Amino acid sequence: MTVMASARSEIYGRIDRPRRIWCVGAVHAEIERLTRLHDDMAARLRQGDRLVYLGNMIGHGPAAADTIDEMLAFRRHFMGLPGMEPWDVVHLRGAQEEMWVKLTQLQFAPNPREVLYWMVGQGVGATLQSYGIDPESGHNHCRDGILAITRWTARIQQAVHDHPGHDEILSGLRRYAVAAEAGLLFVNAGLDTGRPLSEQRDTFWWGAGVGFPIDAEPYGDFHMVVRGYDRTGGGPAMGAHRATIDGGCGFGGKLVAACFLPDGTVEDWIEA
Repeated sequence: MTVMASARSEIYGRIDRPRRIWCVGAVHAEIERLTRLHDDMAARLRQGDRLVYLGNMIGHGPAAADTIDEMLAFRRHFMGLPGMEPWDVVHLRGAQEEMWVKLTQLQFAPNPREVLYWMVGQGVGATLQSYGIDPESGHNHCRDGILAITRWTARIQQAVHDHPGHDEILSGLRRYAVAAEAGLLFVNAGLDTGRPLSEQRDTFWWGAGVGFPIDAEPYGDFHMVVRGYDRTGGGPAMGAHRATIDGGCGFGGKLVAACFLPDGTVEDWIEA
């Protein structure tokens, strides 16, 4: 499966020369679990490690803004290891991050009021509140027309901008990540094995009903595909060529991180 993009692509994250790759499943703004997981991981890091957050970092939980602050702080710690480069930490786009981006463009939606109601119910409401914005104010602006909605979405963007580093995270999300030489592929929620990476579109974060069978055959040149969110709540699973790193964080379950060797085997596992 040839990946046609530059090493520092804005579309995907490229993981170069990893000795190990830490993957963090869906966080859903559960800041306490993320802090505990980071504390455990910090004691286990080694030179040559890489780090991928597999999307759905925000949404549902009450502390989205604090969660991004925690990720920024841990990124600084991670970058303190010898030989690290900024691109050695990758944040993937999940459904929650995709909805957040669409929220900031709500004025362009054909039915903004209905779209907002749906997104708030899907977890975006908690993220808005974490940035100090009442979701009900958005419903009121939707009744007042496009200009009012535009002013409201500008408030959202300013609220993010007021938190140093948050723009960087939310504007630098990748659709997927690859460790091409090792044959590892990292996605948020889904993968259509009948399509090349360039044609997956929103399958990466919505799944689009394609499933993620744990006993599936290799996908192209990738001998292991790792995802961070299972919307069916099936829990962590490990197969010969598929892995799900989702302990149900945000829905009463645990936050999970797995440390993969380049051959696709799991060397370490953390639950918080």
